Amino acid sequence: MRLPRSLQARLGLTLGVLLTVLWIAAASVTAVIVRNEMDEVFDSALQETAQRLLPLAVVDVVGREDDGVTQRLGAIRTHDEFFTYIVRDADGRILLQSHAADPSVFPDYDGLGFRQTATHRLFNDDALQGTIRITVAEPLDRRAAVAREIQMGLGLPLLIVMPLALLSIVLAVRASFAPLRRFRDRLDARNAQDLSPVPAEGIPSEIAPVAVTLNGLLDRLKATFEAERSFAANAAHELRTPLAGAIAQAQRLRSETGDPAARSRAADIEATLRRLTRLSERLMQLARAEGGRLRLDWTSDLRTAARIVTEDLARTTGTDRIVLTVPEGPVMSDLDPDAFGILCRNLVENALRHGLKSAPVDVSLSEDGMFTVANAGPIVREGTLSRLTGRFERAGTDTDGSGLGLAIVAAIAARIGSRLILTSPRPGQTSGFEARLRLPVSPVDRPATSPPPGAGL
Repeated sequence: MRLPRSLQARLGLTLGVLLTVLWIAAASVTAVIVRNEMDEVFDSALQETAQRLLPLAVVDVVGREDDGVTQRLGAIRTHDEFFTYIVRDADGRILLQSHAADPSVFPDYDGLGFRQTATHRLFNDDALQGTIRITVAEPLDRRAAVAREIQMGLGLPLLIVMPLALLSIVLAVRASFAPLRRFRDRLDARNAQDLSPVPAEGIPSEIAPVAVTLNGLLDRLKATFEAERSFAANAAHELRTPLAGAIAQAQRLRSETGDPAARSRAADIEATLRRLTRLSERLMQLARAEGGRLRLDWTSDLRTAARIVTEDLARTTGTDRIVLTVPEGPVMSDLDPDAFGILCRNLVENALRHGLKSAPVDVSLSEDGMFTVANAGPIVREGTLSRLTGRFERAGTDTDGSGLGLAIVAAIAARIGSRLILTSPRPGQTSGFEARLRLPVSPVDRPATSPPPGAGL
């Protein structure tokens, strides 16, 4: 028999089986003891009956005029006669017998004491130097019937008590495991970015070391990840100033030299430095997406952040391809506007970079928080779509970009409990690319809260 995998089920089953076996064994031992005590009581009653009847039989037999005549006592009223008896003389002639006595069940007299046949328990006694002998018989069936009644009296309560006891065991085990289930649920509710210690109050002492070890592991992982994010963010931040200086030097070299070859090399250096600058910015954004606080204690209108980002991109890229669609009413959310700005910028830049240059980029935000960025362009294969949210993954080897944009968006989506959905071709069309995710929004009737000074994009 295989035990269940659940520890709770194992304890309940094991305790239930052990309790059942112990109770059955206790009831069996009790029944044996009671049966022995009952036999002693019945034997005592059998002996006492014989000793009480014998003097009366002696008086009756001695006072008779006719010697050797069998006398059968009549029943005063109908009743169950459990004890029957016969009185015999030294020659075995029956002198007196009870009205229900059957002489065939009485063996020959063979001395004082108890005897037992296949059907009866008997007791022999005599008086007047053995000339008058009495034998009292009791059917063994009566004793068996009384024993069965006692056993049923012991067993029937168990049929009620045992289910109640098993139910009590199940409830007690379940209640004892309640703190462990809460610990499991709290741990299961964590996402990949939440590495804070899991509250372990009420955990049984046998399981507490596991909880302590797990929380210690989470602390070490958190420290490792924070060190990694801090290094990436600090390194990217520290690179900004020297990269800006190097770009300025490359621009000055290009403007001051008259050599076309040197000017071309300076332009190449400037382009490389700008790509490195974008990469450092993406690394800082990724560190923010994976480690920063994304949900705030106050709400803001996401439409404002969407307009600022799209207008800034239209101005810096010199294009009018961006088409923004937002509802008339506010879309209030506790999502950090800076995080939403990073998300929006990466999706729109990705669409501008990889979509058809002559086709618009559709950016839409619905009242229920669905944010969508779509562009026209060639179909991206399913295998490529599934890996685009990985770090440093690109749709093609010849595309410009850091390969971190969609990874940043996917990290933000996971942190806010959403999922980035990539589709190609666009729904309802035969080509193009669409990225969408649902943002957390507050109910329309919820009062807006004011941000602290300096908050926002």
